[in-house]
Amino acid sequence: MSLLVDIQCASREPVPAEDDLRGWVAAAVDGAPRLRGKQPDPGADMEIAVRLVDSQEMTRLNSAYRGANGPTNVLSFPAELPPELRQPLLGDIVICAPVVRAQARQQGKALQAHWAHMAVHGTLHLLGYDHIEEADATVMESLETTILGRLDFDCPYGDGVEQSTP
Repeated sequence: MSLLVDIQCASREPVPAEDDLRGWVAAAVDGAPRLRGKQPDPGADMEIAVRLVDSQEMTRLNSAYRGANGPTNVLSFPAELPPELRQPLLGDIVICAPVVRAQARQQGKALQAHWAHMAVHGTLHLLGYDHIEEADATVMESLETTILGRLDFDCPYGDGVEQSTP
C-alpha cells in the first residue's frame, strides 16, 4: 500500500511541518481497524488531501456543509466515488489553524499534540468512524487515544478514555 497525503496550506498562521502531518495521517490509517465498506482493500493505494485554512475559509465551509455558524477545528469530506472508478482517493481533511491554536491554549494542551489529534481525528472520519452516537464516540475516542499514544502524545480527552488494542 502506498499513501499519498497532499498538503495545501492556505493559512497565514504557523502550521506543523508537512512530514509531521503526513506521519499523523499515516498513523491513523495504519492504526484503524478496517470498517466494512468504508476503506479500500488492504494493500490498496490511498490518497488524502489535507488543507490548512484560516477562520474565514473554515467559517464558509462549516456553514455550507454543516449549517453551523463560525469556524470549527476540523472537517472531513469522504470521497463518494463510484467503485468502478477505482480511484484511491479517500477524501479531504480541512483543519483550521487559528482554531487549533486557540483550542490548544484554552485546553492547556501542547500545540503539536492538538494538531496531531486533529489530523488523526479527521483521518478517522474519512475511514468511516464518527462520534454522533455515544457508543460510536467511545470507539472513536479510544482509537484516537491509542493512535496518539503510539505517537507519544497524551490522551486528548484527559483520563476518561481507555486505550483500545486494535
